[in-house]
Amino acid sequence: AKGTLLSMPVAYRDPYTDGIMDEIFRIIPRETLYARTGIQFMQLNSLFQLYALKKLSPELVSQASALLFMPDLINHMLTGIAVNEYTIASTSQLLDASGRHWDWETIDVLGFPEDIFQLIVHPSATIGTLRTSIADETGADPLTRVLTVTSHDTASAVAAVPSLSQNFAYISSGTWSLMGIEARQPVITTETLERNYTNEGGADNSYRVLKNITGMWLLEECRRVWNCTGPGSYDELIEAALEAEPFRTLIDPDDPAFSHPDDMPEAIRSAARRTHQPVPETAGAVTRAIFESLVLKYRYVLDELRIISPHPIDVLHVIGGGSRNALLCQWTADACALPVVAGPAEATAIGNIMMQARASGAFDTLGTMRRIILNSFIPETYAPRNTSHWNDAYDRFITITRTEAL
Repeated sequence: AKGTLLSMPVAYRDPYTDGIMDEIFRIIPRETLYARTGIQFMQLNSLFQLYALKKLSPELVSQASALLFMPDLINHMLTGIAVNEYTIASTSQLLDASGRHWDWETIDVLGFPEDIFQLIVHPSATIGTLRTSIADETGADPLTRVLTVTSHDTASAVAAVPSLSQNFAYISSGTWSLMGIEARQPVITTETLERNYTNEGGADNSYRVLKNITGMWLLEECRRVWNCTGPGSYDELIEAALEAEPFRTLIDPDDPAFSHPDDMPEAIRSAARRTHQPVPETAGAVTRAIFESLVLKYRYVLDELRIISPHPIDVLHVIGGGSRNALLCQWTADACALPVVAGPAEATAIGNIMMQARASGAFDTLGTMRRIILNSFIPETYAPRNTSHWNDAYDRFITITRTEAL
């Protein structure tokens, strides 16, 4: 019956989504869709998943009364009110980037029912109060307000960047490395389309102009194969990497061969053979290849960001779990020839909490919030050194990755 909540997890997948992107591009040209939404093309985008669902299970879409992303679903469970929070909705490729509203033209031409799309609400707004049943069960005040935050995890993390200037780039470092800048307007050009940059919503109507880079997934998959988990084994791998020969083997972290291999170390060794480089046989050599290649990819993306950024980039902030990796942070500073400011590690949780505090009236601006974070979590700063060695390695990295792309 009409009234179903259509909940869209970020990574809803279906075996029949192959070919969906091409089908949509025949209806809406790729360039037109990017000009409207500013979002990079990935199969997991809600636009493609919803279209696949409409084709395969049209009854589910026709029965739905609301499309809710996972944070919206939690808010609905707490309040009974259905809304769509801006930062998570912006990643769907169904939002008009410049107007920050639903892209009704795309929605209509693809045949999605308009009534499932809810009111867009921005971070630090009040959605409503707790459901009576929840208040009764928990003993909470029934007038407790439920507030919106920057509900996309990276949006919360970037909101927690402890910078008092706009002249920074950031890396939200974890399984993925999301590297970008904060801008006041979307950066939607032929160049950003070709380079696959995305314009996602951020705090205070900002835009996270960023690129997705494969991050610590490479090492975590190696650790799974090596069956070495835990902090101690991680530290041992870093020590082994420091003892391995520098710049012996370089790979492109975003090589599709590394997306989900059964044996990540062997996939890396295969890439070395393919590019006629020494094959890393030991765990230390593989770990070093991953770290060196990852920071060289950061430099590559930084060079692109400098071209598209509306402001200079004077410092690189590393937030998230990767900020705890001193070796990776130092090598990033060296490779990029920029100071790296590392921390906070729990940036997503901190940004979320601080946006709630802002909604409660604790402070009124993003600048004030970042100053509080800077004073509360002392970051570690890494100054660049030995940059000439990294310059030589970067030239090799560019040659290797371009050869692989041919």
